[in-house]
Amino acid sequence: MRDARVTLVTLGVADLARAARFYETLGWERTDQGNDKVVFLQGEGLVLSLFGLQDLADDASLPLEALPRFRGMTLAINLPGEAETDRLFALACEAGGVPVKAPHKVFWGGYSGYFADPDGHLWEIAHNPFFALDAAGRLDLLNQPKDPA
Repeated sequence: MRDARVTLVTLGVADLARAARFYETLGWERTDQGNDKVVFLQGEGLVLSLFGLQDLADDASLPLEALPRFRGMTLAINLPGEAETDRLFALACEAGGVPVKAPHKVFWGGYSGYFADPDGHLWEIAHNPFFALDAAGRLDLLNQPKDPA
């Protein structure tokens, strides 16, 4: 087993119930773990944790300060095609996400867009024709098909 893995991502949120509803709409499955301060949602190979923003700052022993709109990072969901990318982007926006950049063909040969969740966390929704997903929708760049050229 490699130590280089992400098993859980925690997002600080202003309204725990609202954030949980948003991610459940996108297909994350709420678990019976957690409590009134944290919600755990199961995804494909990753758990998404939602934690009250002040509680998360307290847990890290950091002061809670104003968050910039662009925080210098994004999370990404890769999908098998453009139609799936458009579908999930629309679903996220209907569920309360904020469209940042609608999916479109991009310079590197893929199809990509961005939305922010209700708390401003930035997500990229993309189809990358150069990164094949396995049958479970996972990305494994060490076991990609070799280009015959």
